[in-house]
Amino acid sequence: MAIEIRETFQIQAPIDAVWRFVMDPEQMVACIPGAELERALDERSFAGRVKVKLGAITTSYQGRIRFTEVDDQRYAVRMVAEGRETGGGTAKGTMFSSLRRLSAGETEVVAEASVDLTGRVMQVGRGMIQGVSHQLFQQFVAATKERLERREGAEGQSPAPAGGEPIRLLPLILQVLWSPVARFLRRLLRRNAPREEKGCVEATNQRGPASSRKEV
Repeated sequence: MAIEIRETFQIQAPIDAVWRFVMDPEQMVACIPGAELERALDERSFAGRVKVKLGAITTSYQGRIRFTEVDDQRYAVRMVAEGRETGGGTAKGTMFSSLRRLSAGETEVVAEASVDLTGRVMQVGRGMIQGVSHQLFQQFVAATKERLERREGAEGQSPAPAGGEPIRLLPLILQVLWSPVARFLRRLLRRNAPREEKGCVEATNQRGPASSRKEV
């Protein structure tokens, strides 16, 4: 089952600092939930794993990632990853990332990925995996921004690595399920609010101003 992902975000850090981060697998993996970098195979290939927890089931994908295209002038890089789940499933994907200088101290990052998954994790379905992927990417973005922006503000005080703990899919699935419900409730409240306000105004007009009512 193929999953397509495209995300854009901004970081308050110079483009060269962000590029060094993108090209450093240890720093990148430290911001990816559940991921661990095990060893470098060569200058552009690295072995690692991603742990996933779905309810009572904990599994991991063991694999490698390889930089296939690196353009230092355009600040663009393409990576290919593949892994195998302990239960027999597989994960294969490519990701293309490019940076754009917005100002001297702000950078825009665009990431496009295509991932093909098989195995137990696909029991939750394509739509849910798409939503969970977005939530995971937001966690990665938050960790990346914290690491780079804090470093710009205070050199040497970057946060501790985030890897090690497995990705807990159940809370993410619940969050994905709740999101459309929350949006519906917000729309419903906005739609009903003017009616309630109008009703209060009409009731006030019918009673008349307090100063005009006669005491008996």
